[in-house]
Amino acid sequence: MIRSDESGRQATILHADLDAFYASVEQRDDPDLRGRPTIVGGGIVLAASYEAKRCGVKTAMNEWRALKLCPHAVVVPPRFEAYTEASRAVFDIFDDTTPLVEGISIDEAFLDVGGLGRVSGTPEAIAAQLRAKVRERVGLAITVGVARTKFLAKVASGVGKPDGLLVVHPDRETEFLYPLPVERLWGVGPVTASKLNERGLMTVSDVAGLSEAGLVAMVGQAAGRQLHALAHHRDPRPVVIGKRRGSVGSQQALGRSRRSPEELETLLLGIVDRVTRRLRSGHRVGRTVVLRLRFADYTRATRSHTLAWSTAATEPLGAVAVTLLRAAMPLIEAQGITLIGMAVANLSNDATVQLTLPFGRRQRDPFVPLAEHETDTLDRALDDLRERFGSAAPTRASLLGRRPGMQMPMLPDVVPTD
Repeated sequence: MIRSDESGRQATILHADLDAFYASVEQRDDPDLRGRPTIVGGGIVLAASYEAKRCGVKTAMNEWRALKLCPHAVVVPPRFEAYTEASRAVFDIFDDTTPLVEGISIDEAFLDVGGLGRVSGTPEAIAAQLRAKVRERVGLAITVGVARTKFLAKVASGVGKPDGLLVVHPDRETEFLYPLPVERLWGVGPVTASKLNERGLMTVSDVAGLSEAGLVAMVGQAAGRQLHALAHHRDPRPVVIGKRRGSVGSQQALGRSRRSPEELETLLLGIVDRVTRRLRSGHRVGRTVVLRLRFADYTRATRSHTLAWSTAATEPLGAVAVTLLRAAMPLIEAQGITLIGMAVANLSNDATVQLTLPFGRRQRDPFVPLAEHETDTLDRALDDLRERFGSAAPTRASLLGRRPGMQMPMLPDVVPTD
């Protein structure tokens, strides 16, 4: 784990939060939804656009109730692959901004920009640049709060929504925080808020006027201590990084020239080779293969398949990727392709992989074209040669040309998921 340094009294922590994330991705990808109240879900509201929120629609609300409040809303099914792809693109921008990034969820993160003043400007300027990059590169609005602590930065982003930038200067923290309702305090949900409101505590200022012992008696020891600290601007937690990524992937832009299916398969196999080498060098294995495509009209699509076991072997992961690509060829031929990518998700450490019987060959699984110990031996030999003589020294025959007998096999029973 790497922790950010204490920033003293400077407002150097950013909380970046994508606005109505799922719904915004849907509106970005479907022009007909822009400006219209949009609900993502099926039975339960997973996300609502700000047009729907203005009607009273909230996350986790029953769909029938949401439509009663907003009868002209458009309900669309969730596309989790699209949200994951957008999240990765945004987090790439975070990583380009500062090495100190702590992801909180798929659509929000803390960033510590202390020490970047001479390189990138003030925290406010960095936040403005980040927002512009997310808008330009990913096509989404993001709100950023800037403050001295993580708590205040998160509150600032909440107050600044939608599509805003709010800086809480250290000498104005009390002025900013005290008028806010108690629900803005971390850990205050409906039950705790009700307890506080019943005792006449409506704002953060009201909570700050109580002693720690009084709050503990009211809401319990852990919650009482936390509320007392937050109401007095105390939040010593630094931005912490070091969490391992949930997937490993690579992609390649293709321009607008038409590509034959054989060319696309060759390019994809090269990407698979790079990704699996990265997996093995990091001692990681994965189960889910994700194919990413971008088309000439800037729309995107993903296809995925999850294996029954975890592996970092090139052969089975490449076979799945090629099968997914072949299944997507009608869409590619109709729309034209400008980017192709592949990732492996559902990762774990390779030391945790458990052998299955019979050892060596998985008789019942059609995804393994060779005995697993044979593919592992080949992969290790190639990795050793590349380490000694460079990455281009040995090359798989499948990457030299699509000669008969050298193609990856078409695998049965692979059902791409949107």
